[in-house]
Amino acid sequence: MGLELLFLQQSHPRQLQDKLDEIMKKLVAFTALATLGLMTFDVDPALAQDAAHGAADGANAAATAAQELAKAGASGLKGIGGGLAAGLGALGAGVGIGRIGGGAVEAIARQPEMAGTIGTNMIITAALVEGVALFAVVIGLLAII
Repeated sequence: MGLELLFLQQSHPRQLQDKLDEIMKKLVAFTALATLGLMTFDVDPALAQDAAHGAADGANAAATAAQELAKAGASGLKGIGGGLAAGLGALGAGVGIGRIGGGAVEAIARQPEMAGTIGTNMIITAALVEGVALFAVVIGLLAII
């Protein structure tokens, strides 16, 4: 893989970009699936232990086990929702800041004498986007609690 990328870098820069895009898409898909799998199969040992002790108590064992199972299921759904909210907030901020930076570089390339003003506006806008992203991540993580 490394030699192929090195060859593409030297001979065909556009094919190198396409290959890197393909690798990045696979990496993002793998990361998303791994995160979803970890959130889905997250088991709280304390809830499982409480359910086992409740089942051994006697007549209301089935009701206790059902209640504990419902609590565990709700906890897992909260985790999925909070994780998705935090992840999408961070992903949106990354895309937004990338577009802001790219647009600023293009604008400076077209009009170099305005580099100071463009850079200042870029930093202010990126800070606002980052603030919204931080808010989204915090709210997503608070949803889990």
